[in-house]
Amino acid sequence: MFRKLLLSPALRPFILILLLLVLWDLAIRLFKIPAYLIPPPWEVVKQLVAEWPRLLAESWKTTLATLGGFGLTILIGIPIAMVIAYSRVVESYVYPLLVFSQSIPKVAIAPLFVVWFGFGIFPKVISAFLLGFFPVVVSTVMGFKSVEPDMLDLSRSMGASRLQTFLKISLPQALPSIFSGLKVSVTLAVVGAVVGEFVGSNSGIGYVLQVANGNFDLPLMFAALVVLSSIGVILFVAVDLVERVMIPWHASQRHAN
Repeated sequence: MFRKLLLSPALRPFILILLLLVLWDLAIRLFKIPAYLIPPPWEVVKQLVAEWPRLLAESWKTTLATLGGFGLTILIGIPIAMVIAYSRVVESYVYPLLVFSQSIPKVAIAPLFVVWFGFGIFPKVISAFLLGFFPVVVSTVMGFKSVEPDMLDLSRSMGASRLQTFLKISLPQALPSIFSGLKVSVTLAVVGAVVGEFVGSNSGIGYVLQVANGNFDLPLMFAALVVLSSIGVILFVAVDLVERVMIPWHASQRHAN
């Protein structure tokens, strides 16, 4: 019973985290790493508990910016990807430009968003959107282009309209690829929101990281990173749950014990 509980899929990540914390502590003790380089795990835990109200309040601001950017990614990225997938002319014009845009460091252009849109939440939303946009477009284009031609021919031969073919054939077959892009996008959106907070903000986890870095407060920095990682994990799990509800028939949802 204990072994079955210990090896349950729900507990495996926590067991791994516990082992990593033990290894972290042992490495500091064995190699005598000073605290100003890497803080001991218990110092990070103490700081996490002590600063929890502040970290929780700042995490909500980062989460809102992330969700705003991720929402824009869905509303803009998926329609653009559909147009690219169904039009060779649009693909030849737009797709190279999208690839070119990814070589531009977002941290380099983020200050422009502050100049254009001020110090509110909007620059952080735009930064999150830009970082999470490309994976959704690429995955969605691949999903629609991977639809079996035989299935499309069969639907046409049976007299299905374009809308019916799209809703019954193309969209269901493209959904697994779309959700793969969304999973990558939501974690990158967290990074994009923090980039926006680094450049011009007095709130959010990114701002806490800046303050901790300026004060050389490594325990607070690591605690903020733990909270930031938790935001990414929670949002990833949320997207994964939506995927399980929408495409329970797909092979990726047939989990082995």
